[in-house]
Amino acid sequence: MMALEGIRVLDLTRLAPGPYCTMLLADFGADVIVIEEPPGVGRRFDAAASGRMMAFNALGRNKRSVALNLKDERARQAFYRLCETADVVIEGFRPGVVKRLAVDYETVSKVNPRIVYCSLSGYGQDGPYAGLVGHDINYISLGGALGMTGWPGQPPAIPVNIIADFAGGGLYAAFAILAGIVARGTAGRGQYVDMAMSDGVTSLIAMVAGQYFGSDHVPRPGADYLNGGVPFYHVYETADGRWLSIGCLEPWFWETLCRVMGCQEFIPHQNNREKHPEMFDYFRRRFKEKTRDEWFEELRQHDICVAPVYSLDEVFADPHVRARGMIAEVEHPEFGKVLQVGVGAKLSETPGSVRSTQPQRGQHTEELLQSAGYSKEEIEELRSAGAAG
Repeated sequence: MMALEGIRVLDLTRLAPGPYCTMLLADFGADVIVIEEPPGVGRRFDAAASGRMMAFNALGRNKRSVALNLKDERARQAFYRLCETADVVIEGFRPGVVKRLAVDYETVSKVNPRIVYCSLSGYGQDGPYAGLVGHDINYISLGGALGMTGWPGQPPAIPVNIIADFAGGGLYAAFAILAGIVARGTAGRGQYVDMAMSDGVTSLIAMVAGQYFGSDHVPRPGADYLNGGVPFYHVYETADGRWLSIGCLEPWFWETLCRVMGCQEFIPHQNNREKHPEMFDYFRRRFKEKTRDEWFEELRQHDICVAPVYSLDEVFADPHVRARGMIAEVEHPEFGKVLQVGVGAKLSETPGSVRSTQPQRGQHTEELLQSAGYSKEEIEELRSAGAAG
């Protein structure tokens, strides 16, 4: 038994946030059915991806695929049939698209009032910016994260697209969907979830926002506690040109760091801004005396918040990452065993797992439409008409 076994999700999303959301649900047993266009229909950002690269695409794992051209009325009727036994529909189109296609919440909830329907978009379904196109960089700009990131006097530092797309978008949407399913158990019917990635980003900065509301202090890049403005929460270059992160916020961790690094005189001045330039100079010189890994091995023997700054190849070679099961091995019908990122949350009784790689587009069309009551002849007619693939 898996945690989400028995939950069926119809996935209309395309780019990263939606597929990541449904990957999380599928990892814990939800039956995720990706609704894709038949070959040759519509625009696809991943059209040039090779079969081998798709085999390693974790966002498509543990799912099934049905190819339906929702611009065709016959395909929409097939979609409605699938909705009858579904628990969740998630879409990631621009506001208004699903209404034009007649697969919006109002329409679907008439077919199945228990549906939890999630629209995952950049700026939400209403408000002045609802119609704007965008990507992670835009959502973290508006949401408040990008303006706090970087160094003084330099442009904001652009992080990889994990803050809005994956945390504020996909992960937050998965949480909201599950909240809707729990609420359905009491209310007896589903509901609509309007999940904006920009809202998700602003929610993620809740602690910083609280400090701003309480003090009117506006965090600046590289000038505050948690964005590089203090010597005890910073990154330092080491003798081999690599980097080490130090996160000794608490006074007891700071004291231990200073004793181990031979600068006990700094212990009482942790929050003395006038002393910080001197501390920075000291630590920058000191950390240049040994390699990153030498420092990590030494400092982790003490009660010090320290970690090496890894490149991606180093992440998956680390013994702790491996011990935590963050590399999963799964069998692919063409390429054999392939590696994917593991399942993050560890449930003791109903753990998640990686069971299959990304399906071919429309791989399960016949199987799923037959389960919805279509005969083989009817499915062939849909295919011949270009309504299914």
